[in-house]
Amino acid sequence: MTSQLKLLVLSNGHGEDIIAVRILHELLQLPNPPEIFALPLVGEGYAYQKLNIPVIGSVKTMPSGGFVYMDGRQLIRDVQGGLINLTLNQIKAVKQWVKTQQQTGNPSGILAVGDILPLLFAWVSGINYAFVGTAKSEYYVRDELGLLKRKNKGAYWENFSGSIYHPWERWLMSRHHCKAVFPRDYLTTKILTQMRVPAFDLGNPMMDDLQPSFPTYRLYETDAEHKEIIRPLIVTLLPGSRIPEAYNNWEQIMLGISSLMETICDRDRLSNTSKSVIFLGAIAPNLDSSILTKFVTSHGWKPFPIEELPIKFSDHQALTFKQNNAYFILTQTAYNDCLHMGDIAIAMAGTATEQFVGLGKPAFTIPGKGPQFNPGFAEAQSRHLGDSIILVEKPQNLGKQVKNLLAYPDKLHAIAENGLRRMGKPGAAQRIAECIMSKLLE
Repeated sequence: MTSQLKLLVLSNGHGEDIIAVRILHELLQLPNPPEIFALPLVGEGYAYQKLNIPVIGSVKTMPSGGFVYMDGRQLIRDVQGGLINLTLNQIKAVKQWVKTQQQTGNPSGILAVGDILPLLFAWVSGINYAFVGTAKSEYYVRDELGLLKRKNKGAYWENFSGSIYHPWERWLMSRHHCKAVFPRDYLTTKILTQMRVPAFDLGNPMMDDLQPSFPTYRLYETDAEHKEIIRPLIVTLLPGSRIPEAYNNWEQIMLGISSLMETICDRDRLSNTSKSVIFLGAIAPNLDSSILTKFVTSHGWKPFPIEELPIKFSDHQALTFKQNNAYFILTQTAYNDCLHMGDIAIAMAGTATEQFVGLGKPAFTIPGKGPQFNPGFAEAQSRHLGDSIILVEKPQNLGKQVKNLLAYPDKLHAIAENGLRRMGKPGAAQRIAECIMSKLLE
């Protein structure tokens, strides 16, 4: 009988927890699945509760929420909040877990998900480990044609050793106990492989579990072109999920909507067409919809019966509004449908923006005040996602930039190909899970 692998998962953030859980779900579907334990290094790891995975060691939510790398002041607040003691206790917990498994004679391994922190913990453990790199991509510094031209003098240090991953990170990835590294994309895998890292291009788990509630295929009909002309333009709104930042982002998005409405209405009046616009607010469940609704109504939107919308929408509890020839839907349960239905997005989010782009669609991003979606983050995201991101400096400029993009169908085709290339095909979690089992049990 094959021995059962004991697997400890280390992750450092809410988004990383979710990616880890997707892989763990697939691991549990395999024959002779591992017995899984988790240690979230940042936050309290609520995502692991979905799979009833026991958490070992100390967990605690820090003041920064995990965004210390964006602001030195956040790091100081975390240290004051007990970060050093928490980290030392977590290292002890990992070593104790390893010791327990070795005493029982079970094969054991570690899956690190995130950045250098869980990777370092995995190396310190002294046992075999695999690493899912969620934080870095070569696309931040280069594309298929070569290095990006950067004005920032400090940009040199991002790639000073020939990779977005620094020598000390690659050292941790190339140790004997590191059996597999799963980068975000093909380009990053290619660079790491050239540097003797055991990297595998199996896709990005962020693109898994995004199936909509409706079929995504479209039938080509004789009047398809006419239907496309009169079909509403659908705009997905992605304000992020961090409180209170998401409410500030929503205020900026509402200004962008006003700009877009003015531009679309002017175009319709000049062309004598009746093309309408539908806005889909994909709102995280932790946000207070009443706060968001106040912003909506203050911009002139009136409540409207969901039954009279020009489209069928899966969330019958959604809040719906109308203004002139435009409709507004707020939903906290139909996230996947919002991604698939949208033609474009107005986005001030991290993961959600990447998922929208990964479906082959353009996202217009407005830099916020942070701590996450600030100008630095928005600029880095635009490098990472390339032509799929249109950076809008001021929300009042959004309408003009949307109009410019929609005038060039060839550009939209290139954006579709770019998004699919940078984010990868669905099914990555299953492919990674199978590889983890084979490598950690070697």
